[in-house]
Amino acid sequence: MSADVSALRTVVPQGFEIGRVRGDFPILQQEVHGHPLIYLDNGATTQKPAVVVETLERYYYLDNANVHRGVHELSERATEAYEGSRDKLRRFLNARDTAEIVFTRGTTESINLVAQSYGRSSLQPGDEILVTEMEHHSNIVPWQMLCEQTGAELKVVPINEAGELKLDEFERLLNERTAIVAVVHVSNALGSINPVKKLIRQAHAMGAVVLVDGAQAVAHIQVDVQDLDCDFYALSAHKVYGPTGIGVLYGKESLLNAMPPYQGGGDMIEHVSFDKTTFNVLPYKFEAGTPNIAGAIGMGAAIDYVMATGLGAISAHERGILQYATQRVAEIDGLRIIGTAELKCSILSFMLDQHHPTDVGTLLNYHGVAIRTGHHCAMPVMQHFGVPGTARASFGMYNTREDVDIFVEALKKAKDVLS
Repeated sequence: MSADVSALRTVVPQGFEIGRVRGDFPILQQEVHGHPLIYLDNGATTQKPAVVVETLERYYYLDNANVHRGVHELSERATEAYEGSRDKLRRFLNARDTAEIVFTRGTTESINLVAQSYGRSSLQPGDEILVTEMEHHSNIVPWQMLCEQTGAELKVVPINEAGELKLDEFERLLNERTAIVAVVHVSNALGSINPVKKLIRQAHAMGAVVLVDGAQAVAHIQVDVQDLDCDFYALSAHKVYGPTGIGVLYGKESLLNAMPPYQGGGDMIEHVSFDKTTFNVLPYKFEAGTPNIAGAIGMGAAIDYVMATGLGAISAHERGILQYATQRVAEIDGLRIIGTAELKCSILSFMLDQHHPTDVGTLLNYHGVAIRTGHHCAMPVMQHFGVPGTARASFGMYNTREDVDIFVEALKKAKDVLS
């Protein structure tokens, strides 16, 4: 069984206590419109445990300084914490070396970095880039731009009515002209889990390089980049209980070494003269300018928290919540779930009769229930299912069956109002 699926079937250990977990997230202890906050918008961003907020505060109160090259105490402390977070991410992803962990602004920048550095320097007219119909816009638009720049052609693997990839179509479209395969690990609009390990093996057999968009995966299932054998893996801290504006690109060292810098400026150089500039070693070659130091340190604290809680426990707990929610919403006449893949995590997208998702979300808000509505930056998915958008409840480690019950009752009331 591949690593990306097995974590879903892990039994919750005795150490997972939902009351303790919820107590670690102060933002959940508030009311909205006179009702307890029920936060079901984790696919857009997760809430932050107190330890992450306190880590950010500590950096700014006590250690605020620029990293690298400073010889004073604050700079040395900041550098130690910043590089310590890089190593935490290396261990979290099971990368071989910290040289393979590049800090970025998030998944979107990570994908653009690969497109503009690896892709623009290696693709030629006639090459093909293979994506899927379920991709987030951030894993579509950079490749479209690259095709315009290089003369490569974009190919799209379709999905079925359950929201699963048509694997036979993937095999048919994959050929010796395929240079890059860019595939999402977990769909943000459907919750579908793709068999990325199998897809990577097939792509490599054709000589293609594979980038995996892991933004929606890393908070829910164990990711081992060496086991997957992916060439690139992109993620964002704010999807895994960390700060916004910071993320990571994992890349195989051999590929990163061969790629030209993405941006020019400070810290990514070794030597600068008006005659010639030489570039820094990995991963700093791709980290131009003063980085998001606090964000990186906060991301490290978030990873510590997730690992201490246990990804296996988190995954199994969330799987139970998703199953329960799927059963409960079946009570509501006229509710259509969009995305019924056999392997899913975290996401419940739906239409309520023919009512616009925004109207549904607005009414739920008055009951303190926070969901996401719209196309979720996945317009091709909406076009496939013939809907303008969906209402999406997405679950995190701190959600409970009681949250689901309140959500369902609010949905029933919304249906009555809209009807």
